[in-house]
Amino acid sequence: MKIRTVLAASLATLISVGAYAEPIKVRVASHVSEYSPLKQQYDLFTAEVEKRLPGQFDFRFYPSGQIGNESALITNVKAGSIEMIAVASGVMKLDKKLGIFDLPWLFDSREHVRKAMSGPFGDAVKQRVEDKANVKVVGIYENGSRHILNKVRPVNTIDDLAGMKIRVSGGKFRSKVFSDLGVLPQKVAWKETFTALQTGVVDGAEAATYGFYEQKQHEVGGYLSLTSHVYTPSFLLASNSFWDSLNDEQKKVFTEVGQEITGATYDAAADLEKGYLAEMSKQIEVNDVDLKPFQDATRATHDEYLEEFGTEWMDMINAAR
Repeated sequence: MKIRTVLAASLATLISVGAYAEPIKVRVASHVSEYSPLKQQYDLFTAEVEKRLPGQFDFRFYPSGQIGNESALITNVKAGSIEMIAVASGVMKLDKKLGIFDLPWLFDSREHVRKAMSGPFGDAVKQRVEDKANVKVVGIYENGSRHILNKVRPVNTIDDLAGMKIRVSGGKFRSKVFSDLGVLPQKVAWKETFTALQTGVVDGAEAATYGFYEQKQHEVGGYLSLTSHVYTPSFLLASNSFWDSLNDEQKKVFTEVGQEITGATYDAAADLEKGYLAEMSKQIEVNDVDLKPFQDATRATHDEYLEEFGTEWMDMINAAR
């Protein structure tokens, strides 16, 4: 009886401790604001994890570079000093082969992106990031297609870009693309771009739709041309030290949820872009663009990449068309 009593008391204590255990605090930091698709992705991921593992985690989102810029966040998650991050083009700088996402008109449409990223190409990118950064890739989603906003004229032809000073981010391939189109690429900090556009330091900028909207660049630029010249994925990354601290069930849920929300994140990003375009079109002229001449003029950039890194990844992308 005494042994049974002790065992029963011990079991009751364990149940009590488990029921009132403190949730695991998880900081998820991003360099972009709550206007971005990355905030939607955070919401979708954390809501689903909470459904499946109620009360086990206390997720906190830190947008707009509150904990550091994109480069610093990637450094910190690699070092294990932050649990999770939601980032985008900074991941391309981890490895030159990932610069494939800086190539112009790599994908035909959002549907093409979805097919490519859900197949062998997406698997290869995930593995490359994990190998190069020593992190866990929980999910790969969408940061958005990039367009051109400027205060000079609508961009309908390549000649319309000639001599324009455009704020360009990304790596060497993206800068080369704009140079090939007659643009004078400018390096300006993103937070300074509104003022640079307002004062004429630059004539325009290239960015995702939410970037223009959150900075209110449509209030100082007259034209937004939907060039979709670059598609940038977003990445939900976890540090290996945080990942290793999870139990098997938690790892399983994180992995399953990270994959299962992918379709919803693309749909949400599309709706978000549609809404921002509708709002900005009240103050700015928005135009579609015949892209074939632009694609033909920048084909050499693709050739340069293929010469350096081979055709394996490009073949996977083309197979998904």
